[in-house]
Amino acid sequence: MGGLAPGIGGLEILVIGIVALLVVGPRDLPLLMRKIGKVMARARAMAHEFRSSFDEMARQSELDELRKEVQALRTGQGMVPLGAEADAAFREIRDDLNRPLDQPVMLAAPDEWPDSPPVMTPLEAEPIRQKKPGAKADIPAEEASPAKPRAKARSTGTDAKTTSASKPRAPRKTAVKS
Repeated sequence: MGGLAPGIGGLEILVIGIVALLVVGPRDLPLLMRKIGKVMARARAMAHEFRSSFDEMARQSELDELRKEVQALRTGQGMVPLGAEADAAFREIRDDLNRPLDQPVMLAAPDEWPDSPPVMTPLEAEPIRQKKPGAKADIPAEEASPAKPRAKARSTGTDAKTTSASKPRAPRKTAVKS
């Protein structure tokens, strides 16, 4: 199955092409193929239009059925009574909704209420120290931000321990004047 039409495969298309080449000739074959392509395009367009109009009719019939159902629900036709239990449940819900809110509503208690003791104790804030104008900041050593360690002084090559551990320096290049 494959190819242009049902029942026409690749081998059949090849045979049809060879026969067309022999019958029409190589000079008129491109014109024939162009005309066949246009006919096929028209046929596909007509099939698409037919399919879309059929789908539109199906949608319209579904919409008509839905409109009839909605109209029946509005007028109360076709409704089945639910029974005494359902009426009682609806009546209870309606009474609950219409009841005034003067009475406190008891809900399931969450883990923590605003008037209950907190689950976690709040952190105690340290007192803020006031700075006197013109005085240095009075910050204890442990609160001060840690200072960056100072860089070690570069050795000049006189110390044997530091020169063996560090990389040897390459001589500096100087510009050559010409």
